[in-house]
Amino acid sequence: MTQPAPDGSGPTVWTRFVAIGDSFTEGMCDDDPTFGHDGEYAGWADRLASHLSEIARAQGLDFGYANLAVRGRKLDDVVGPQLEDALALQPDLVSIVGGGNDILRPKADLDGLAARLEAAVARIRATGADVLMATPVDPADAPLVKATRGRAAIHSANIWSIARRNGAHVIDQWGLHALRDWRMWSEDRIHMTTEGHRRVALAALEALGHTPAETDWATPLEPAPPIGRREALQANAQWAKEYVGPWVHRRLTGRSSGDHRQAKRPDVTPLDRS
Repeated sequence: MTQPAPDGSGPTVWTRFVAIGDSFTEGMCDDDPTFGHDGEYAGWADRLASHLSEIARAQGLDFGYANLAVRGRKLDDVVGPQLEDALALQPDLVSIVGGGNDILRPKADLDGLAARLEAAVARIRATGADVLMATPVDPADAPLVKATRGRAAIHSANIWSIARRNGAHVIDQWGLHALRDWRMWSEDRIHMTTEGHRRVALAALEALGHTPAETDWATPLEPAPPIGRREALQANAQWAKEYVGPWVHRRLTGRSSGDHRQAKRPDVTPLDRS
């Protein structure tokens, strides 16, 4: 379980980390093969677990990690079945990131989302475990998704308030301007690339009170060469055909990209990188 720093001060050392959430925490679209998932994605939570494992081992402690997140899940699933399964694993640190799929809906009940999220955070904290949350990324530059910016901003404010009231940690993705570079995002423009996930993991490590050895995570990339209007229009049309159309079809037919999928790491086990 949670261990204090050797001298009684400084960052906490965790030994049982469980991540719950949706596609962001599952790790789409980080296919870094060094994490060896047999076709599964890695992602920021796996990367954070790797850092936490190294910290625990340096203190002579065993470390275990589970990831119960599944793509397409809405908050009710995250704070429902996923949370129940997470608490049964007796973690000392839980990351809970949810609501992103909910706020894509124009009629999202933001107050209701906040209330359910806070109740979940309070339950976790009541066990003695620490909690890590994350704000959304500012979607100001995102095609179509930028229409949700107001809802995303309210959700971010609610997350900070929940964290303050319950003593939780927060990854400030909204303020991480480097993530607004489209080179941090995959072809679907919804999920991060390996580089985006790497930076979020390091931001998470700092949010937990540790100083990352890699210092470039918050530094934006050099500006990309501009693209022509015709090229941009072609890219947008291709994106709409390959990703927006199927997403709309799933919504209209009541299906999810995560239907019939199970958690990739359902048990707390050592994190072995290949």
